[in-house]
Amino acid sequence: VCVCVCVYACVWVTVGLVSRGGPPLTPRSPPGRSVQRMMAEKVLTVDTMNSCVKKVEYAVRGPIVLRAVQIEKELKEGVQKPFSEVIKANIGDAHAMGQQPITFFRQVLAMCSYPELLDDDRFPEDAKGRARRILQGCGGQSIGAYSASQGIECVRQDVARYVERRDGGVPSDPDNIYLTTGASDGIVTMLKLLVAGEGRSRTGVMISIPQYPLYSAALAELGAVQVNYFLNEERCWSLDVSELRRALADARRHCNPRALCIINPGNPTGQVQSRQCIEDVIRFAAKERLFLMADEVYQDNVYAEGCEFHSFKKVLFEMGPEFSSTVELASFHSTSKCYMGECGFRGGYMEVVNMDPEVKAQLTKLVSVRLCPPVPGQALMDLVVNPPQPGEPSYSTFIRERKATLSSLAERARLTEQILNTVPGIACNPVQGAMYSFPRVTLPARAIREAERGQAPDMFYCMKLLEETGICLVPGSGFGQRDGTFHFRMTILPPTDKLKILLSKVKDFHQRFIQQYS
Repeated sequence: VCVCVCVYACVWVTVGLVSRGGPPLTPRSPPGRSVQRMMAEKVLTVDTMNSCVKKVEYAVRGPIVLRAVQIEKELKEGVQKPFSEVIKANIGDAHAMGQQPITFFRQVLAMCSYPELLDDDRFPEDAKGRARRILQGCGGQSIGAYSASQGIECVRQDVARYVERRDGGVPSDPDNIYLTTGASDGIVTMLKLLVAGEGRSRTGVMISIPQYPLYSAALAELGAVQVNYFLNEERCWSLDVSELRRALADARRHCNPRALCIINPGNPTGQVQSRQCIEDVIRFAAKERLFLMADEVYQDNVYAEGCEFHSFKKVLFEMGPEFSSTVELASFHSTSKCYMGECGFRGGYMEVVNMDPEVKAQLTKLVSVRLCPPVPGQALMDLVVNPPQPGEPSYSTFIRERKATLSSLAERARLTEQILNTVPGIACNPVQGAMYSFPRVTLPARAIREAERGQAPDMFYCMKLLEETGICLVPGSGFGQRDGTFHFRMTILPPTDKLKILLSKVKDFHQRFIQQYS
């Protein structure tokens, strides 16, 4: 030890004489433990990160889905389970569940990605024409180039023409169309514009309960106030304006409600709002000066007899100038749902109506920060709004594939309702539209007590279902529900044969669960 100390001192003396040419430097002590600890600490920790992000939850990809992925790995490794596969009915990912893509869409996208295919005789001329038009709208005639931030101009023109056809001639201006990275991107962008204020002046946003967790997650991230209004389960998840009034009056005591979000057809509840209901909502929004956000991504998914999709924009303009010239509206559509199911391309659009020009300039600035939506997704959106027309070579195949997909979904919607309603303790409303059912489950008091030691009762139920059957559903608590009620959300997307197996397993499990905990 003495030798080491002497050497250390000599080194410092030598360094001091060489570097200064004068008296030796005073040797610095090695960093103490407290300094070392401070140097080792992370700059970004759970305690120092954005507190709003910690409040974000997204049930459709939450803990139960993580466990389902883990179980899949265990099955591949040879771990013995009472089932041979995991059936994921937790998310509306149509192609992952076996739905086939529309031929015309993929043909055009293939040629857009690899233009040499335009000379291939295997592709029909109408598909080639669409591909050429899209490529001409791209920088360098390549979908690998950035587009304008608002989206490719010819695609926005096609979207506007589609909206006019859909809405019976109600005018649509391409300048009011913003192409987006799926509908979710447009919804979050609009919420960013709306959220302002502090304390009691903080923006409140009215969302339906049950709701799609995108809304609660986005509001938590933005630090906005979530204002819940409940759908009426006893009336097939209908929307009652008197409930909107109740929720609004309660919210005004502690925040500034500025926006009302509607999902139609509904997710997770599968209801289709009547025209009268939409009119009532528009009158309510006009009277209370609320910005309307209409999430209409399931507009082609309507199955129940007597139900029909009505766009908020169409109804708004048919109600006359008193409403059509004043009510501010943003509506959203996507390539991910309906008969397309092209989730991975992340294509979508939003249309804004009656937006203040200065705010619209800010919206355009905001979307420009991210440069542009994915160009392949924009191309796909163009095909959705401008599909093959009568007389074109691809028309008959397109119509056949579209009809087959929607008819199969309608059959699965009826099957889901019928089978679940044969199970004592499960009550399932008609799946009028969209891609989901949201059945109510009655749980024994003993199961509720055991669950509440560590998790929500319906999470407890769904986790046991996963472990025993391999079926992955999402507990209703992830979407919101009235106190004392329990639900789960499941997609109707599995192929009919697999859906029957899924429903049979749910039925058997529920009966065992009730017997175990009764």
